Amino acid sequence: MPKAVGIDLGTTNSVIAYKEAGGNVIVIPNAEGSRLTPSVVAFKGNEIIVGEHAKRQAILNPENTVISIKRKMGTDYKVKIESKEYTPEQISAFILQKLKKDAESYLGEPIQDAVITVPAYFNNAQREATKNAGIIAGLNVLRIINEPTAAALAYGLDKQEQILTVLVFDLGGGTFDVSILEIGQGVFQVKATAGDNHLGGDDWDKKIMDWILEEFKKEHGIDLSKEKAAMQRIREAAENAKKELSIKMETEINLPYIYADEKGPKHIQLRLTRSRFEEMSRDLMARLEAPCKRVLEDAKLTPDKIDRILLVGGSTRMPMVQEFVRKFFGKEPSKDINPDEAVAVGAAIQASIIKGETKDIVLVDVTPLSLGVEVLGGAVEVLIPRNSAIPIKKSQVFTTAADFQTNVEVHVVQGERPLAKDNISLGRFILSDIPPAPRGVPQIEVTFEIDANGILQVSAKEKSTGKEQSIKITGATRLSKEEIDRMVKEAQQYAEQDRKKRELIEARNRLDQMIYTAEKAIKDYPNVDANVKSELENAINHAKEVFQKEEDVININKAIDQLQNALYKFTSTAYAATGASASSNNPNPNASSEQNYKIED
Repeated sequence: MPKAVGIDLGTTNSVIAYKEAGGNVIVIPNAEGSRLTPSVVAFKGNEIIVGEHAKRQAILNPENTVISIKRKMGTDYKVKIESKEYTPEQISAFILQKLKKDAESYLGEPIQDAVITVPAYFNNAQREATKNAGIIAGLNVLRIINEPTAAALAYGLDKQEQILTVLVFDLGGGTFDVSILEIGQGVFQVKATAGDNHLGGDDWDKKIMDWILEEFKKEHGIDLSKEKAAMQRIREAAENAKKELSIKMETEINLPYIYADEKGPKHIQLRLTRSRFEEMSRDLMARLEAPCKRVLEDAKLTPDKIDRILLVGGSTRMPMVQEFVRKFFGKEPSKDINPDEAVAVGAAIQASIIKGETKDIVLVDVTPLSLGVEVLGGAVEVLIPRNSAIPIKKSQVFTTAADFQTNVEVHVVQGERPLAKDNISLGRFILSDIPPAPRGVPQIEVTFEIDANGILQVSAKEKSTGKEQSIKITGATRLSKEEIDRMVKEAQQYAEQDRKKRELIEARNRLDQMIYTAEKAIKDYPNVDANVKSELENAINHAKEVFQKEEDVININKAIDQLQNALYKFTSTAYAATGASASSNNPNPNASSEQNYKIED
C-alpha cells in the first residue's frame, strides 16, 4: 500500500513526514539533504525553482522570487511574474510538488495520499485554498487538520491514561495559534482556539530590517527600501540575526558593498544586542496576549488549570517568547520535541489513522470562527458559534421580509462581529420560486454543515415545496473545478519540465565524463596509430562543442555514442599494440600472459 504522508505547509519552511509500519515517524529529507524546505518559489526563464536553491538566488532575482505566500492563502491576491499571474494556491502547489517529488525519491515509491495542516485560526477560504493547492500538486488530500492538534499528536500525548488539559502555543513564520485541548485515553478534544493569521517570525524579521534601514539612512542619507537586491540581502541578514539572538546576547550584521554611488561603495556593519531587539519587538509581544486571554475565556479556564504547555513553530525559540509563556501561564513550557517538525510528525500520525494503520486515537477538532447568515438590517444570525466541535451540522428556519417575496438571498459570513459587513463574506446564493405569500409565512430552512476538514456547505430549502438550493463554500478565490483542473495540468507540465531538465543534466554529465576518459586515454597511450588517434581527437573536439552549446538530449546522446565508438577503436588499437610489443620483447609465453593480465586489470 502506498504511504500516506503528513505535510506542514509553512510560511517560512515546509516539512513532510510519514509513519513507518513499526510505529516510528520519519521526517523525510529533501533532495538537498535538509529536513526543512524553505517555502520559497523562484521563476527563472521557463524554470521554476523551489526551496533552498530558490532562497539562495533571491538576492539576484528578487522580483521573480515569492516568499511567505501562506499569508495570502484564501484571498484574491495574484503574483505577477513577467506577463503571467499565479494564485497563492498555485505557488503553494509548487512547494507541495517539491516535497512530494523529494519524498518519492527518498521512499522509492509514488505518493498520493496526504494530510496537510493549517493554522487553527485559518478561516474557511484559507482551508479550501490549502486543499486546492494539494489537488493542484497531484495529491489526494485526505484531511486538512489544525496545526496545534497535529503538534499534540507528535508529543505522544495520546498515550496518557489520565486526562490532561494541554495548551499548544504555535508561533511560526507567518501565523500565531494558541489552542487548548483535553487529551487522554486516545481522545483529543479541542476545547478552544484563537490566534492571529498575520503574526509570526516574519514580523520580527521586519523589525530588524527596519532598524538596519534606519541606521543606514542615518549614516549615509540613503533609503535602501526601494533597492530590491539590497532588500533581499537585508532580509536574509535580519533572519540570521534573529536566529543568532536566540542563542547569543548580541550579533553582528555585516553587508559589504550593499550600495554604491559616485562617492564609492557603501557597507553595513552593525551590532545588535538581544535587549535592543526585545525593546523594538514590544508591540509584537503585546499582540500575543489577546489570543491567549481569549482562548482561556472560551475554554472557561484559568492558567493554573493548564497541565502542560507545548511550544510549536520555529519562532518559539526566541527567548522573549519563551519568557512570555512562562509569565503569562505561570508554567515552564515543554521543549522535548523539535518545534519545526512537530506539526508534520503529527500530520503523518493522522494520515496513518485515516488509512487505518494507527488505531485507538480519536481527534475532535473545532471551527475557529463563528458562522452565520446576514438577516434584515445587515445583522448576523449565528448558526455555528466559534469553537464548536467538528464535523457538525446545524439548521435554523427563517422567513421572508416582504409580502409576496418569491426569492431570498442567502449571504454566508464568518467572524465575530455583529454586522455582516464587518465579517468575512464566504458566499451568496439565491433560493428562488418561493410561493408568493405574506411576509413571515414562508418557512425557509437554512442548514450549515462542516466536514472534518473544516470546510463548509450551506443549503436552503423552502419547506412547503421542497425547493432547495445549496453552495459549497470554496473560499474567497472562488477557484472553479475547471480552473483547478487547468492548474493541475500546468503543475504536471512543470513536473515534466523538471524531468527533462534532469535528463539533460545527466546526459551532459555522461558526455563530460566521456570527454575526460577519452583525453586521459590519449595521454596514457601516446604511441597509438596516428589516424586512429586523430579520429578520437576529432570526436573529442566535436563532443566539447556539443557540451558547450547543445541543449537537446538526443544530440548529446549521439555525441556520446560517437565518442564512445572512437574511444573503443582507440583503446582496442592501444591494447593490441601494447600486447604485441610485450610479446616481441618476452619470448616466454607464460610471462607474456601474466603481463597482459596485469595491463587489463
